[in-house]
Amino acid sequence: MALTPTPRRRSRQVRIGHLFVGGDAPVMVQSMTNTDTADATGTARQVFDLARAGSEVVRITVNSPEAAASVAEIRERLDAMGCNVPLVGDFHFNGHRLLTQYPEAARALAKYRINPGNVGKGSKRDEQFATMIDMACRHDKPVRIGVNWGSLDAEVLARLMDENARRAQPLEAAQVTREALIASALESAASAEALGLPGDRIILSAKVSGVQDLIWVYRNLAARCDYPLHLGLTEAGMGSKGIVASSAAMAVLLQEGIGDTIRVSLTPEPGGDRTREVVVAQELLQTMGLRSFAPLVIACPGCGRTTSTVFQELAARIQSWLREQMPVWRGHYPGVEDMHVAVMGCVVNGPGESKQANVGISLPGSGENPVAPVYVDGRKTVTLKGDRIAEQFQAIVDNYVVRRYGAVPSPAENPASVGA
Repeated sequence: MALTPTPRRRSRQVRIGHLFVGGDAPVMVQSMTNTDTADATGTARQVFDLARAGSEVVRITVNSPEAAASVAEIRERLDAMGCNVPLVGDFHFNGHRLLTQYPEAARALAKYRINPGNVGKGSKRDEQFATMIDMACRHDKPVRIGVNWGSLDAEVLARLMDENARRAQPLEAAQVTREALIASALESAASAEALGLPGDRIILSAKVSGVQDLIWVYRNLAARCDYPLHLGLTEAGMGSKGIVASSAAMAVLLQEGIGDTIRVSLTPEPGGDRTREVVVAQELLQTMGLRSFAPLVIACPGCGRTTSTVFQELAARIQSWLREQMPVWRGHYPGVEDMHVAVMGCVVNGPGESKQANVGISLPGSGENPVAPVYVDGRKTVTLKGDRIAEQFQAIVDNYVVRRYGAVPSPAENPASVGA
């Protein structure tokens, strides 16, 4: 019997647009734009791209009157493109004013993200927080109370530091800071409920940039509440460092059943594709066996037996091609996201791995006969050779998808209907 993660922590269920978070709903993938929200055209295009890549909710910055004035237009542009992905407004410092002065933005957004550390200071803090919660209640919107240790509520931290100083055995400052993150989230949620926001309209997050810190904070936060939790390692970094750090932290929590939505906060390479963070989040959930988004390609790492780069090139080609097909396949071929394709580089593990995949190919290694047996559902069906192995294998996979997963009417022929 295959091993599986610990059953999900039971949380309340929150509706975001046409989707649900928490409860029995699957762990959701989120992302965030990095465009100037005042640029409605550019932002709508990036939201569309993120949704097409598989982001089920997309967050946009709402930081200025110009940005707030563009939110409704962004929603309209997305609807015109057939993309109904829910939009989340990210508010800091002036959210109380923007939500009040731009009611069309307040209506167009599917959820508000409020950072209690950036709502206001002193006497204005409670009033401004109350204004934002009132707008959420008025427009029947859920709220993510998102604490971040880079902008932790100074009053909460100071209070806990003072309490700690009076202890007979004071805790280390780092532990008090972690406790302050949890306290800020829970106290803000309690305040929101006291102001009239139903508990099933609240999601919590408490983001840090250290792997062990994130694990500690979320374990303790999960034990103290039943709100849905959004996971993410903030400021994860670029490239492999960001991917490894995010995966290391969130995989531990997801394995323990903690987490209802995730975001992989990668810093894009210069000129890089913003959708990379979506792909990484999907691959994390899929490799853990929590969800399926696109067929998985199994490929060997290569060794001295595989001096040819043919299997590497074919694996990359097939993987890219499979992802490109998914916006269409998702509607026409239900279940195709569970398919496994093996592209192996020599006779050592090639035939065995290929037999275990739905479709597999074992390419010749150094000194082996220049032929490539193909296995379909465990049976050898054909041996490919020559210069067109890539095209022939791709055609075999394509035919397998049609035959195995059966063409069914798509809910929308337009592949832009992401999130439908």
